[in-house]
Amino acid sequence: MSKPKIVVTRRWPAEVEAILSDRFDATLNEADTPMDAIQLAEALATADAVLPTVVDRLDASVFEAAKARGIRARVLANFGVGVNHIDLSAAKAAGLVVTNTPGVLTDATADIAMTLMMMIARRAGEGEREVRAGRWTGWRPTHLIGADVAGATLGVVGMGRIGKAMARRCHFGFGMKVIFHNRSAVADPEVPGARQAPLEEVLAEADFVSLHCPGGAENRHLINAGRLALMKPTAFLINTARGDVMDEAALVAALKAGRIAGAGLDVFENEPSVHPELLTMENVALLPHLGSATRATRIAMGMKALANLEAVLEEREPPDRVV
Repeated sequence: MSKPKIVVTRRWPAEVEAILSDRFDATLNEADTPMDAIQLAEALATADAVLPTVVDRLDASVFEAAKARGIRARVLANFGVGVNHIDLSAAKAAGLVVTNTPGVLTDATADIAMTLMMMIARRAGEGEREVRAGRWTGWRPTHLIGADVAGATLGVVGMGRIGKAMARRCHFGFGMKVIFHNRSAVADPEVPGARQAPLEEVLAEADFVSLHCPGGAENRHLINAGRLALMKPTAFLINTARGDVMDEAALVAALKAGRIAGAGLDVFENEPSVHPELLTMENVALLPHLGSATRATRIAMGMKALANLEAVLEEREPPDRVV
């Protein structure tokens, strides 16, 4: 009996690729380059399952192109939690199940948010660049003065798994007060004294604002010029959520005008492109979408995607169905 055919759109950890190759007729992306719309439509038309990542834009036109040939795929087993790169309505209309990989990347992503917070508060990126360039002239009392983290107020936007993990790290590790915004009521924020409030109140009160909300049309440019103007001029913004949550042009304008003190970004509005002015700003820390990038986490994500894939192909309910 022939094995189900699957297409894996990017390179995955070798441990997971080995299992996929053993259990399926697997087409792996040896070049590890993004697939274009034509290639994605071809995969939907010729494979039983497609395993995409956040860089694969599966919009309505891709599904329409696949329909013209006849869609064979039954499942999109996404490698990642966010699915704003997939037109879920179009996928559902085409008869596909869409799954994701929640839970296993919570700690790794919260760790990156913490890393960015410390980098921008203590000007670590500036300091490292100075040392590497040979510009450091020695210790002096006024050199690279940063902001205190201990005892400051953290504002969390999106109090899901990752938002709560960030809040725990900040409160229990640094004694920070926590105020948060979430679309629905949060029964247990897991941090003593944490207070839920409207978004505008969170932005106005926090010393550090950390974004952990979903991307997609509903939250596109959630943080815009008007909302940036609500923040303290001494406050910092951290984004490890999705790039489209942030209006990058508005962020650049706010930073240039001194309306906020700095920003730490792991995701970008038009990845992998970054607004060119952000690249020149010393008060901005930039990372290349490293949120879940630990070996154990990426393997766990792959194994979750595998479990979802096998469930659908075996006509069982997948553990992490999105639609």
